[in-house]
Amino acid sequence: MERRTLLGALGAAALLPAPALAQTFPSRPLRLIVTWPPGGTTDILARQLAPQLSARLGQPVVIENRGGASGAIGAAELARAPNDGHTFGMVTSTVISAALLSRTAYDPLRDLTPILLLARVANILVVNPALPVRTVPELIALAKAQPGKLTFGSPGIGSAVHISGEMFKLAAGVDMVHAPYRGGGPALADVVAGHLQLMFGNASSTLPFVREGSLRAIAVTSGARAAYLPEVPTIAETLPGFAIDEWYAVLGPAGMQPALAERLNAAFMDIVTQPAERARLLEGGAEVAGGTVEEFRAFMAAEVEKIGTVVHDARITAE
Repeated sequence: MERRTLLGALGAAALLPAPALAQTFPSRPLRLIVTWPPGGTTDILARQLAPQLSARLGQPVVIENRGGASGAIGAAELARAPNDGHTFGMVTSTVISAALLSRTAYDPLRDLTPILLLARVANILVVNPALPVRTVPELIALAKAQPGKLTFGSPGIGSAVHISGEMFKLAAGVDMVHAPYRGGGPALADVVAGHLQLMFGNASSTLPFVREGSLRAIAVTSGARAAYLPEVPTIAETLPGFAIDEWYAVLGPAGMQPALAERLNAAFMDIVTQPAERARLLEGGAEVAGGTVEEFRAFMAAEVEKIGTVVHDARITAE
């Protein structure tokens, strides 16, 4: 009898119209999968937002770190989760490049539900101050005069920093060497020390070095100038059409009902559009993106095409 009652209740819930389902959601604690290890920027952002999300939705938010393979392990775990809205993930733009390069089987468009593009973080093209360049045209001229001599660092193959560098090489027609590291910190330290000449560093980690003068900012990778570095030009001002950001987003498993995705979208939007939260993100180099579920779906499709083209044309492999 108890089994029949439970099955009947589950069946009745499945038949609820979407608005009614959204009104009864969430009915238990929420699971937030962070696709990076504890202590990183993504984890810090998730822990910053989780208490506010819990207050808005009336349920605890339990963070679960599933790092590894540039976010692919956590994304694959998210793809396998129940799609009832109680499990969702905090990811970065590497959710796309990791899917293209990793052996972990998931498709970012087929196996995940877009919820919200939280924030964009431009990468900053920085050079060691000893390098005799101050502009993008000067850097291109130097790279062409010394093919294969300049080296740029990154946190690893397929990272947004790496993709930015490869995209620059293709757009500028230059030959530079990629040096992958196990994290952005060691790579930045070697640019500061002069062991590497340049890097397309994540703004959140690179800004302190720019502000103290140990690295020179040449340009930002975003399509428009960054609010936190308005005096620094974009690469697009020299190479029209160049635009790539690192971004943070919320995704769910495939098949999540639109009403649930929209409920989560609205809750996160209410948090990140608060003036204090927007200012806190901007201080760390992140600009609030926001938008609807459908806008994020279209953005994801465009990013898959853009990054896929760079991976193909630059012949990037996971090895």
